[in-house]
Amino acid sequence: MKTFSNCLATFLVLLLLTSCTGSKKMIFLDEMDLTGMKTGWGTPQINKSFKSTPLSIGNQIYSRGVGTVATSTFLINVNGIGKSFHTKVGLDDSSNEEGSVIFYILGDKKILWESGLMRKGDSVKVADLDIREISKIGLLVADGNDGNSRDYANWIETRIEYSGVVPSPVLASIIEEGELLTPAAPAEPRVNGPKIYGMRPGAPFLYRIPATGERPMSFDVKELPGSLKLNKETGIISGTVSKPGRYNVELVAKNSKGESVRPFTIVVGNTLALTPPMGWNSWYIHYNRISDSLMRLSADVMISSGMADYGYQYVNIDDCWMRKENSDEPDLGGPLRDKNGIILTNKRFPDMKGMTSYIHEKGLKAGLYISPGPTTCAGFAGSLGHEKQDAETFASWGYDFLKYDWCSYGSVVKGRTVEDFKAPYKLMWSELQKLDRDIVFNLCQYGMGESWKWAGETGNSWRTTGDLGLESSSTMPGFFNIGISNAQHNEYARPGAWNDPDYLLIGWVGSANSMGEGKKTALTPDEQYTYMSMWSLMASPLIFSGDMAKLDKFTLNVLCNNEVIDINQDVLGRQAKILKYADNELIMVKDLEDGSKAVGLFYVSGNPPVPADYFEWEPQMLPKKIKISLKDIGIDGKANVRDVWRQKSIGSFENTIEINVPWHGAAVVKISKEQ
Repeated sequence: MKTFSNCLATFLVLLLLTSCTGSKKMIFLDEMDLTGMKTGWGTPQINKSFKSTPLSIGNQIYSRGVGTVATSTFLINVNGIGKSFHTKVGLDDSSNEEGSVIFYILGDKKILWESGLMRKGDSVKVADLDIREISKIGLLVADGNDGNSRDYANWIETRIEYSGVVPSPVLASIIEEGELLTPAAPAEPRVNGPKIYGMRPGAPFLYRIPATGERPMSFDVKELPGSLKLNKETGIISGTVSKPGRYNVELVAKNSKGESVRPFTIVVGNTLALTPPMGWNSWYIHYNRISDSLMRLSADVMISSGMADYGYQYVNIDDCWMRKENSDEPDLGGPLRDKNGIILTNKRFPDMKGMTSYIHEKGLKAGLYISPGPTTCAGFAGSLGHEKQDAETFASWGYDFLKYDWCSYGSVVKGRTVEDFKAPYKLMWSELQKLDRDIVFNLCQYGMGESWKWAGETGNSWRTTGDLGLESSSTMPGFFNIGISNAQHNEYARPGAWNDPDYLLIGWVGSANSMGEGKKTALTPDEQYTYMSMWSLMASPLIFSGDMAKLDKFTLNVLCNNEVIDINQDVLGRQAKILKYADNELIMVKDLEDGSKAVGLFYVSGNPPVPADYFEWEPQMLPKKIKISLKDIGIDGKANVRDVWRQKSIGSFENTIEINVPWHGAAVVKISKEQ
């Protein structure tokens, strides 16, 4: 009996120890806190599709899982104590018909399983994996390269069997306030902005001299054509010039601290937007909530925040100012046009002409949006069949900028040739040329038919990619992927014709998928400086689309560096070329009018579409020294180097330059041959 009792006691102790330390446990993906994980458009949806419908694959409903999008990533710590991993995957039935994705499961950077290409309607695929000794599991939904932006994908009944510490998601880092790189503007006057401006003969001229410095300030313009007049208190120049030609003037700003003079050339001819447009657009913050009062507020803030003192001038409405057929909202519904075919605004815009006059009185310009199709992207009235009438209406309202968005035109166009892609833009462009008002024309058609090769014939700027707000992150933020794509088309950019990679989404921005209220950007401070650096080097339009009412000191520090903006607005109009993109380094070089070079040095991560490179497997890395050869950028001998963000000289260099660059950050330098 004693021996039996001892054996029983030993067995019970071992059983207890096993249950406490070695027993297998299980956790489902939908039980984890996924709110800080990176997906293409926002927080993953627990037990429902990304369209907030029940999870459904191949017409079968599933009660447990996580709905997400392509592209999206989940990274999970399993700490080497995982046993097995199980999941079912497939496209949700709410996806578009053309939807296609590939699911990947990775362990410590190696692919453990992939689904192959999956389409809507396919049955689920099942993965059962041994994950012993693996530290981190990466779950990736990659786009099937179909150009579709509604690939809703589901991880069904996804579970990890483990022992010991509970597996947990790797969440995004907490973003702290970053160093302010741009020095404060001096109290002395400084005239900023472009050095050249295009207009057509006889069209209304409106320009507010951008100048920083202590107020009050007075303004003057030397050699101003007699048909133009200057308000010396506000610095607003207005009037008309009928005779074609180049008018070289000097803009002058004075205050009690001193005087600043800047050369400025008014080119009266056929080309507008001789430098990339700068301003604000409503879409990524207000969506269908935009109104007359929000537009006026944004114009007010463009002045009060000081953005206008750096050259920002366009205040642009995006979609949703028109009426929407059969709308449930009384403010938005009603007849789309009057009995004469004139397009009607919704009730949130009671007086378009009054609103543009309000914007113009501040020396700013007003922009508008519509589609060449029957409806806009948000389902509001489009211009199809009313192009001439709409162009004339927009001019009579006083608009200076028009964004023309492909949207529903795809449902009426018969072919998919380059001529089909050109047709609606050629039509509206021809109508704009007949107006007695200058309207800068932005083609928004997402790069179809290689638009960068021909759009300069029918507009002033053109989108080269899909919407940046819908672009998913990899190890680099979505803006970087868009920027790299846009950078490939540098040879097509020139004065009056600019590649457009979409807006600057920093500060407070809304979810592009849900059209939700704004939240503070998830970009780190260094990533925001990288964003502005890339757009400036690429001679891209600098159109901010965050919340003007929530501009903070840091956001303004990124947006308002006069030397960075000077690179963007350089008279030569060249777009930077990529000199190197390898070894976690991106180097971009832009030729400037004065013979110097603007060089961007970026410390980047990952190389999608390699699946492992969609994840940050390790914590943030230390700064890296990036080296550039002067010979590689066309400079022999010695050169003077200026840190553009910090606005200070960093010395004279010979042969090579080496600069410390933060992780996901940028250094922008201006390099001039030493005389």
